[in-house]
Amino acid sequence: MTSDNCRKRQEAEAVVNDQGQYLLSLTTGAMDVTAKEEHTFPEETISSSYQPTIESLVRDWNIHEAARAVRRNKGAPGIDRMPVEQLEDFLSKEWPKIKRAILEGKYHPKPVQRVEIPKPDGKGIRKLGIPVVVDRMIQQAILQEISPVFEPTFSKHSYGFRPGKSAHQAVKQAQEYILEGNTWVVDIDLEKFFDSVNHDMLMARVGRKIHDKKILLLIRRYLKAGIMENRLIKPSEEGTPQGGPLSPLLSNILLDDLDRELERRGHKFCRYADDFKIYLRSEKAANRVIKSVTKYLTKKLKLNVNEDKSGVKRPWEGQFLGFTFTGKEDGCRIKPDRKRVKRFREKVKKTLKSCKAIGVQETVKKQLNRLTRGWINYFKIVEVPETISSLDGWMRRQIRYALWRQWKNTKSRKRKLRERGIRSQGQRTAYSSKGPWRIAKSKTIHMALGNEWLKKWGFCPMLEILGSTS
Repeated sequence: MTSDNCRKRQEAEAVVNDQGQYLLSLTTGAMDVTAKEEHTFPEETISSSYQPTIESLVRDWNIHEAARAVRRNKGAPGIDRMPVEQLEDFLSKEWPKIKRAILEGKYHPKPVQRVEIPKPDGKGIRKLGIPVVVDRMIQQAILQEISPVFEPTFSKHSYGFRPGKSAHQAVKQAQEYILEGNTWVVDIDLEKFFDSVNHDMLMARVGRKIHDKKILLLIRRYLKAGIMENRLIKPSEEGTPQGGPLSPLLSNILLDDLDRELERRGHKFCRYADDFKIYLRSEKAANRVIKSVTKYLTKKLKLNVNEDKSGVKRPWEGQFLGFTFTGKEDGCRIKPDRKRVKRFREKVKKTLKSCKAIGVQETVKKQLNRLTRGWINYFKIVEVPETISSLDGWMRRQIRYALWRQWKNTKSRKRKLRERGIRSQGQRTAYSSKGPWRIAKSKTIHMALGNEWLKKWGFCPMLEILGSTS
C-alpha cells in the first residue's frame, strides 16, 4: 500500500512542514484544495470527560476559529462557486439562519464537487470531494469539538493527521523495528479506502464517544450529502470524501479499531492514515499474519483489501510514505523511494522546460529552488547522502543544458563562453555538432558554468539545504 491513498492527495501531493507533518495539499489543475491540520482548543475541551454538544459546536469562539482556519487554508470553491474570500460577508448575512438550522437539527449540507486528478504514479485517478466553503467551516467546527475527545485515546502507532505526529516519526519507528530484527513486512493495500468506508460502521464508532444526537446526525448528513459530478447529483452511500477537514479524523476513528486489534496481538506496526505496515521476524509468521489481518479488515470493518497489491516482502523491497531502506548488510539506512526520485526528476525537467518566458536564471531562483526546498524538506531524514549528491549533480547538468539551449546559436554560445573566461581552444565547443545534453557534461561547460558559479548565480544545492535544516 502506498501513501498516495492518504493525500494527501497530490498532485494530490503532500506538502509538509519541517517536522514532516502533512499539510494536506490537493492540487487540482487550476484549483488548489488545502486542508491543514491545525488544532486550537480552549482548555475546557482538552479533557477525557469533555462531551461536545450541538450548542458548544456553534459557540462564537468555535465558529470564529473554524472560519479563520478555512480562510487561512484557502482552497477551491464547491458547487456554489463561492470563493473563500466571500465567507465573511456571507456569514454576516446568513449565519443566524444557518446556526438556527444546526441547533434545530434541520441543517442539510450541500453535495460535494467531484474532482478527478491523476495519481502521482500516473496509474489511474484519485477522486476528491470538495465541499462548499460554508460546509468546510462547519466541518472544521465539528473537528475542533470532537477531536479532543478522540485524540487522547488514539494509538501511539497512528501517525497520520494528528497533532505532534509526523510521517518522519512513522518511518523512523519502522526503521527501529527493522534494526531489532523484524525484517519481514506485511503490506496490506486498502482498496479505495476513503471511497468505500461503511457509514454505519463508522458512525457506530463515532457514537461510542460522542453522545449528542444532533452532532451525530450532522456528521451522518455530511457523509450522505451526495456528490455533484458532470452536473448531476449522485447519492453517497459509502465513503468519506477526501477534500473536507473532517475526513482525516473520521478515517482515524474507524481504523483505531485496527490499531487496537494489532496491539492486542502484540504486533509491531506503523499506520499513517490508511497506509500501514506490520513488521515480523520470519516470512512464515508474516504469511500467517497477512491472512488473519485481511480477514479482520473485511469481516469486522467491512473494508476492501486489494490482494493484488498486498503481500509479504522485505522492507527494502517496498516503500513506506515515500521512503525505503538500504539492505540489511548496509545497515537499513533510510533513503527516498526510487519512484519519488523519478517523479522529482520529471518535475525538474518540466520546470526548466517552461523557462522561455522568464529565462533560465529566474526559473531557477523562483521555481526550481522552491521545488527542491519542498522535496528535501520532506526527505531530509534520508541517511544516504550520495542520493542527494547525485540529484544535485544531475540538476546542475539540467541547468547547463537549459542555458546552452537558451544561447541558441554559435555566435551567442561563443560570446558567452568568452565572457566566462574560456579561451579560443575551448570556444570550439560552440561549433560542436553534439547534442545539448552531451555538451552539458563536457569539460568546457563545467569550466564555464562551474558548481560555485551556479551557486552564486542562483542555484541552491539540496545538500546545502539539508545541512541548514539538520
